Amino acid sequence: MQGTTEFFPVSSTAHLILFPWFLGWRGDVDTLTFDIALHAGTLIALLVCFWRDWIEIFLNNRRLLALLIVATLPAGIAGVLLNDIVENTLRSPIIIVITLIVFGMVMLISERFKKDREIKDITLLDAAVIGFAQAIALIPGVSRSGITISAGLFRGFERGLSARFSFLLSTPIIAGATLFEGKKLIANPANHDLGLFTAGMITSAITGFIAIKFLLHFFKRHPLNVFVYYRFILAVIISVGIWLKG
Repeated sequence: MQGTTEFFPVSSTAHLILFPWFLGWRGDVDTLTFDIALHAGTLIALLVCFWRDWIEIFLNNRRLLALLIVATLPAGIAGVLLNDIVENTLRSPIIIVITLIVFGMVMLISERFKKDREIKDITLLDAAVIGFAQAIALIPGVSRSGITISAGLFRGFERGLSARFSFLLSTPIIAGATLFEGKKLIANPANHDLGLFTAGMITSAITGFIAIKFLLHFFKRHPLNVFVYYRFILAVIISVGIWLKG
């Protein structure tokens, strides 16, 4: 689930919260620490898919590297400052219902702004806008890929380019979150089922790799609409679940 939904614009965090909630799972699988271990798997998928891009960026495209750093800062700062709020307050099915619908509408609207700007056209303002959009994705249900691709479309970029920039941008932020939360696992390994964490990480790495390859091809030809409709259906299902459990 993590490997697929991390890159599909449907919010991986929402799904990782909802599955334990629906199925009544408790323990390690219902913790932010386990979620971060799964994110480590998707980080591996990103590095496998884009290692050539990163080498090219570091060696020959320092301008793009600087823009990626600028775009990473808002989410990095917000993640450090708001970590406790995200972990303890925002992991709510009701919040997820709202964000699935609201940001699904944002994704639909963004398709109307799509043009044909290229990666060489990315400016400091573009990077800042996409970076602030990524910071909003700390809220479960928003979707990091969904909001950053939409921000790129609002800035007039082609959809395939927006997706590629979104995936590149997710690499440092996922790496940072993995290191930040990974300290808890390293400090108290006896408190967690390391076999469970390892299995989850490997699985998310494999499925994440497949999802990235699929989406890079898909977004060249198709809009975000199908994922928006999925978000709306999921919001309805969650609402029914809340009513039944309430």
